[in-house]
Amino acid sequence: MQQIDTISLKKLPSKEERHRLFGSVPPGEKKKPTEKSKMADLQNVKRDFLFDLDAVGVANVKYPVRVLSGQTPYEQTTIGTFTFSSSIPANSKGTNMSRFMELLEQYYQGGFTISIDELKQFTKDLANKLEQDDASVSVSFPWFYEREAPQTLASGLNHAEASVSVRYSKHEDYQINVSLKVQITTLCPCSKEISEYSAHNQRGNVTIETELESNFSNADDDWKVLLLEAAESNASARLHPILKRPDEKMVTEQAYENPRFVEDMVRLIAADLYELPSVLKFHVSCRNEESIHMHDAIASVTYDKRDGQG
Repeated sequence: MQQIDTISLKKLPSKEERHRLFGSVPPGEKKKPTEKSKMADLQNVKRDFLFDLDAVGVANVKYPVRVLSGQTPYEQTTIGTFTFSSSIPANSKGTNMSRFMELLEQYYQGGFTISIDELKQFTKDLANKLEQDDASVSVSFPWFYEREAPQTLASGLNHAEASVSVRYSKHEDYQINVSLKVQITTLCPCSKEISEYSAHNQRGNVTIETELESNFSNADDDWKVLLLEAAESNASARLHPILKRPDEKMVTEQAYENPRFVEDMVRLIAADLYELPSVLKFHVSCRNEESIHMHDAIASVTYDKRDGQG
């Protein structure tokens, strides 16, 4: 094979010449101030800007976070996707976006733990840093939990999509919302009833969204475990990362013994949430990926315990 040093290579222009070829131009004359104290601050202009704004901030911010769990593994690191915001009055032009990221970095350097208590403190600190009366933070993250096979006890990790939102206001209580997206197994009651043998099943995708009491804290039960149990304990069967033949027999028989329509799922989960004293309001939805249809089956229920209204 011919060596590269014997090949006649094309001589390229210098890097500077190549940049000019593709449109780069010399820097222009710099006339504006370079010192922060002398720079214009448009976001802090005070004037009548017509309307109050509900929320101003940053979204889709990804940062490493620490998650504590009431289920093995009890401590884990993951990636949180954040949204930060605060309201601003009509006489303010805007907000200082860099302050959101500055506070996030400060908490990260201290080991940011995604817990209700720490997020409460974060929103309060954020409101003070922004010099506003309120602030909100929302963060979503994959949460991993260990699951053992029912017979052989072979273990592995499942995961659910978790999210938590906390809003702080100087004039109102904290507002805390949490949600969990969980996958489960459902077996069709109709198929079981009409068939001579067997019954079709499907994977169900359950989403539980709840508003918690404003005084909910880390000292209470892990909300992730509570919502996971509400979804899985009412399913035909739970999902497992590892199943050997004895386990598979147990899981399929359990599903056959506990048939569930999609309507059944949301009602049974709602009943469990209704009995949790820390839950003020909930919305439960389920989407079954039908195994003998091209379409999915869906159902949902919403209930506010404060006024008894769905």
